[in-house]
Parts: sequence; structure tokens; C-alpha cells
Amino acid sequence: MRSVYIVNIATSLPNAPISNDAMEAVLGQVGDKPSRARRTVLRSNGIQSRYYAIDLQTGKRTHTNAELTAEAIRNLQDGEFCVDDMECLVSGTSLPDQLMPSHAVMVHGELGGTSCEVVGTSGICVAGMNAMKYAYLAVASGEFTSVVATGSELVSSVMRPALFEKELEAKVDALELRPEIAFEKDFLRWMLSDGAGAVLLQPKPRKQGISLRIEWILQRSYANEMEPCMYSGAQKNTDGQLTSWKDCTPESWLADSVFTIKQDVKQLNANIVHYTVEKPLQEIMRDKGLRPEEIDFFLPHYSSEFFRQKLYDGMKKVDFEIPYERWFTNLTSKGNTGSASVYIIIEELYRSGRLKDGQKLLCYVPESGRFSTAFMLLTVCIGE
Repeated sequence: MRSVYIVNIATSLPNAPISNDAMEAVLGQVGDKPSRARRTVLRSNGIQSRYYAIDLQTGKRTHTNAELTAEAIRNLQDGEFCVDDMECLVSGTSLPDQLMPSHAVMVHGELGGTSCEVVGTSGICVAGMNAMKYAYLAVASGEFTSVVATGSELVSSVMRPALFEKELEAKVDALELRPEIAFEKDFLRWMLSDGAGAVLLQPKPRKQGISLRIEWILQRSYANEMEPCMYSGAQKNTDGQLTSWKDCTPESWLADSVFTIKQDVKQLNANIVHYTVEKPLQEIMRDKGLRPEEIDFFLPHYSSEFFRQKLYDGMKKVDFEIPYERWFTNLTSKGNTGSASVYIIIEELYRSGRLKDGQKLLCYVPESGRFSTAFMLLTVCIGE
């Protein structure tokens, strides 16, 4: 197999950053009173600003998911690459603009230009890394020489007040004692934001500037052991199984918040570190011989600062401790953009001026949908 390099990376973050104090005015208020949960949730998740594809004057959407993704791809264009050079496009997202056709072909339609192979990957946060893996293999196999992978999210459209149940006082009071409850239903309004990222993969590094050689990408699902945890378009039953929106009455779609994003918080808190950190890291150390001292930068995607220490403790438990000074994340300034997050994190470090030839970057993306995880090892290659 050929070597594969990320030779450029770009992002698209819609409009101006939104501060914590402005969030509710931009998204819209649920019920007749300001949210009591917002400050508690934000204190737990640590996010200070994020981006929404919402016009501040009209409250209307400014981008579709496909438009935002296409914008990130166009931002890859420079003197060495244009969109018409793209031989294969792989796009991952949690929430496409429609059920059919696929998000990936909608992105291709926004781009126009020439025909190419187009593949879409679904899921939640790991969808973006699944797109990266397909693109990596497409180049490594020798079939293509210029492949673009993307991760994107546009969640603001499904966080409108009309789509959420009125907050229950009992839930809000419980937040003070158990911050993880902040992930349930309407509380996710204060967690998620919009953004897109794109990478250009080629079999050779650029002669000038920074390229990132992909050493390997490992993705694992533990759905064989775990029931669904994070879901949308379904209701979770007492037996842990999901009832599809297709089997619900149209009246219940809104009355029961069928299409809101929900999370089984008790299950999440009990299992996320074990399944997305401890189990895969033990496999990586055993099969790939990777040791923590080899890592110069650890790039984790996590949804909230609430999980930062839990992630560290899980790594330490399996003898893969990486001190915080070698972590790089931009959750506080860019928000939780789901499948786009790893692209947005890598892009900021890529342009930070901190990378040196030969450094090793370990990227980590967990997903609580039915407990999946992805790790990617990169090596910095700097041309003349």
C-alpha cells in the first residue's frame, strides 16, 4: 500500500462566533421563561463560544449542511489544487439535510464541476473519521491520487424551540447535583454547534509546507455488546431497543420529541470511557506497539470539559497516560461540532506554527450512539 498524506486542511465555521450570553437569543427561548439549565450546562461543558448557521437579524438559516461542507472543500483550493482535481469525495455527518439522497451527493451537487466517485458515511461523531478512513484507503490502494474527506454538522436547525419539550423543573434542579444530566433532550441545545472541515489526501507530501502522513486509522464498534445510547428519529424502549420514527404515529413525532437528539445519560456516564478509551487503547498498544511517550500532541474530541478528567483517568488506568500539556483541543472556542470536530481541531494545530518535522499526533473520536471509537496516528512531514 502507498503512503497517504494530508496535504491541506480547511474549515468552514458559519457567521460570527456566538457567546454564552447570546446563545438563547440566537436559538430562541423554549417556553415563557429563560432557561434555568443554560448556565449550569455551560459551566459543566466549558464552552465559551460556538458558531450557528443562523442569521442574527431574521433568525433564518444561512447555510444547509451541504452548503457548509462545500464551502470547506472550496477553502482547500490553492495554487496546487482546485475542486475539479478531486477524484473521490467522502463525506460524513450526523444530520444530513434530508433522508434521501445522501449528504455526500448533495455536497457534490453544491460543488458542481466534474464527476467523481462519491461516498457518504453515516453515524454520529465517528462519521467524520469513517470518511477519513475510506479516503485514506482509496489513496493507499492506488486507485486515486486526490481524495477529499469531510466531516460536518448543522444542528442549529433542529434546536428551534418548537421542536423541544418544555424543560421540567425537576430536571433543572437535578443538574446542580449531577451535571451529566445536561445531555438529555433539550439540554443538548447548549452543547452542540455548526461547522465543517475538509482534508485533501494525496500519496506524496507537498514539497513546501506541512503535510501529515497517516500511519493508521483504527475504528471499533462495540454495538455487539451495548444497546443504543444516543439517538434521534426513534424512541428508546424499556428493553433498550429503539422504535423507529417509521413505526410511530405522525402525531407522536412532535408530541414525543421523536426527532430531537437524545442520550441515555446513565448509560453514557457508566460506559463511555471503558468502551471508547480503555478497550481500544489496550488493542492499539498490543497490536501497533504504540506507547504514550511517542506522542507529541494528543488531539481528543470530547463533548464537554466534564469528561476531560475522566478521559485522562481512563488513559492512565491502561498505562497510556499523556500529560495535559501535550493535549490540544479547541472545544472552548469552537464548540462541539460532532463529526466535524476532529477536522476543526487538526486544522487549528496545523496552522498554529507549533508543528515540527517528525512529531507524532494521536487523534481520538468517541461516539456514544451505540459506543464506537476511532483513533488516528499522524506524523508531521515538513518540506523545504
